Amino acid sequence: MKKLLFFFSLTLFILMTQLTVTAQTSKPYTEGPVWNVQFIKTKPGMTLLYLRNLSDGWIKIMKEAKMEGLILDYKVFSGQPGTRDDWNLMLMYEIKNHAVEDDLTDKMEAIRNKMFGSEDVQQKSAVARNDLRELLGGKITQELIFK
Repeated sequence: MKKLLFFFSLTLFILMTQLTVTAQTSKPYTEGPVWNVQFIKTKPGMTLLYLRNLSDGWIKIMKEAKMEGLILDYKVFSGQPGTRDDWNLMLMYEIKNHAVEDDLTDKMEAIRNKMFGSEDVQQKSAVARNDLRELLGGKITQELIFK
């Protein structure tokens, strides 16, 4: 009888421990794709001009990167700033996972060089963009897909 009670208690203890561990490690989501997000504040009266600049540069790079399979998607969001120091444009591109980031910079640079030429030309364009906008920062985020 004591052996049976001991065996039952041990089995119950193991089951309860397993359920507790499972409950603690079970996430209600799976990790989805990674998004690189940049927050832009255009200077007063320069939003349309900056959007034209994006269309001539960043959008073309993103289309090529998507066509080559380097990125999954890209988006530009426009929103009213919450404060006078807040962003009004958000630029995003999506990649499969964090591992893709490893050599992405070199591949994107190759696309830029192919499309826009030398670093001198690109540098002049970058300086001109600074007259249109302020880069407030960026984040690398991961999409969470709930079960």
